[in-house]
Amino acid sequence: MSVRTAREEDLPSIEALLRDCALPTDGVAPLLIASPDQFVVATDQRNTLVAVAGVEGTGAHGLLRSVAVHPQWRAHGVGNRLVQRLVERADADGRRALYLLTTTAEHYFPRFGFVPIGRDEVPPDIAATVEFTSACPGSAICMVRYHGGARG
Repeated sequence: MSVRTAREEDLPSIEALLRDCALPTDGVAPLLIASPDQFVVATDQRNTLVAVAGVEGTGAHGLLRSVAVHPQWRAHGVGNRLVQRLVERADADGRRALYLLTTTAEHYFPRFGFVPIGRDEVPPDIAATVEFTSACPGSAICMVRYHGGARG
């Protein structure tokens, strides 16, 4: 298993994995093309992409998005490695908070310091993302992780 920064040529595999995991692909292409370093991927021994995670946004806030692991690689720590790498990068970059939306993984993300919040608590720059405005359903749970895991 190898973890690396995504590359533009990974886009078809990333979008296919997201679709296979029933996650939105909206906004992934322009974000990956503009800032490939905001995505990390895991590949197997044959260099097949088996997991992806990304962060959208600049400045004080980020949106953790597109966290997907191929079903055969789940429960092997692959997703943990990707999310942990992005959380550590966000802290190192001085981001005050990382936000996310989830319809299925509200019990997964607390291990990284994420806690549920209301959508009305999300800053305007994050609330304006495609994930919040159209890609994720209104029933998705909103979560936040503050810098260093500290609350507020």
